[in-house]
Amino acid sequence: MFDHILVLCTGNICRSPVAEALLRAALPGKVVASAGLGALVGHKADATAAELASQAGLDLSEHRARQVSGDMLRQADLILVMSQGQRAQVRAIEPTVAGKTMLLSHWLPGQPDIPDPYKKSKQAFDHVHHMLQNAAHAWLAKLQ
Repeated sequence: MFDHILVLCTGNICRSPVAEALLRAALPGKVVASAGLGALVGHKADATAAELASQAGLDLSEHRARQVSGDMLRQADLILVMSQGQRAQVRAIEPTVAGKTMLLSHWLPGQPDIPDPYKKSKQAFDHVHHMLQNAAHAWLAKLQ
């Protein structure tokens, strides 16, 4: 049902690359990709995000940020975003995908937005990394 999953955040260097790697590792038969709504196109994953991912057994060394496009949105079976604001941005770009755009945190209690740790402390990155792990794990039962 959900064979092509697209994970979005703002810059595509902190949250979405980690979520992409978490989901890809757990869902080997699925296509999992990420992009940004205001991507820092061509940039590598943030060093702190990459370090935390590496400690979790994930490799972000080949990641390069890319800007989301209408084609990417239409091709995805499921679009996962970090906040309600991003959900609205996706609808503004491509109204036809509103029904398949959901919060990454959808299955977490209270459905919190996953904050952007960009240019924040390592503690902020740690907090977000744990949120991403919990949110990705919560999706697995629904996607397998």
